[in-house]
Amino acid sequence: MGYDVARFEGSVDEELVCPICSAVLEDPRLAPECEHAFCRECILEWIRHQPTCPVDRRNISAPELKPVPRILKNLLYRLEIRCDNEEYGCSVVVKLDLLPSHVKECEHNPKKPVACTKGCGLTVPKDEMIEHNCVRELRAQVKDQSEKLNKFQQEMCDMRYALTEQKREIHLLKELVKAMRISNPNARALADQMEDDDVVRWAATLPRARVARWGGMISTPDAVLQAMIKRSLKESGCPSHIVTELMENAHERRWPPGLQTLETRQMNRRMYEQYVCRRIPGKQAVVVMACDNSHISDDMIQEPGLVMIFAHGIE
Repeated sequence: MGYDVARFEGSVDEELVCPICSAVLEDPRLAPECEHAFCRECILEWIRHQPTCPVDRRNISAPELKPVPRILKNLLYRLEIRCDNEEYGCSVVVKLDLLPSHVKECEHNPKKPVACTKGCGLTVPKDEMIEHNCVRELRAQVKDQSEKLNKFQQEMCDMRYALTEQKREIHLLKELVKAMRISNPNARALADQMEDDDVVRWAATLPRARVARWGGMISTPDAVLQAMIKRSLKESGCPSHIVTELMENAHERRWPPGLQTLETRQMNRRMYEQYVCRRIPGKQAVVVMACDNSHISDDMIQEPGLVMIFAHGIE
């Protein structure tokens, strides 16, 4: 429904009046072909009963309605209208586009939120202040919060029960798998082979890398650096069952005999220069996977592989 014409100062052009409610257009919409303008609520209600233009009877549907041109909006916004709260004593006249903001702050607005003057701290509509009862309202709030708390506690109880059931089912499943492995050793071998195949497939997705400066090797990486490399491994799709083991193999204390000390590394440099290395994406680090390095002696490789971190020199 539109704005009552009587509320406006001066005359109102008939082009700004809704043909349905005979009031000044409110949130106007335009018919697609004939371009007649109507209040949004008026035309939507009309179309629900009869999908035609009220003026020339052309067929229209709700999705076809479109906003009015800017020039028509500007003409509407320039109209001067008296406040909604005129009957409550407000004598202000404002431009139509400023009406919503004025009404919200209008001192005569009976629904304007105001703070309770009796000390409860609540905010209530101005016209309800006379009937406002602090004790009653606070009790209602306490009751509402209590109901929400009880509901939350019930939900937590249900979640704990569900988690307990899940843990029980996981435990039973582990026991079942354990029993199957004991009764059928071949099943364990098959599972191991599947895990090995996952490792080979993942390693093949990493690009080959060349270490140009073996002297830049960091044999004792700190925790922050290890965390960064571990995150990159996970993001690259590294099988979850070897991520932790690979990162443990990033420290010289877990390296094979041929790499454990600076002296042995210097002696065996020609041997580890033959490693097949794969780049850890985005990092100055490589993995030397056992599946790629069957040509390397056992004292120079570690299952499932080594993580080597460098300060520089990875190509």
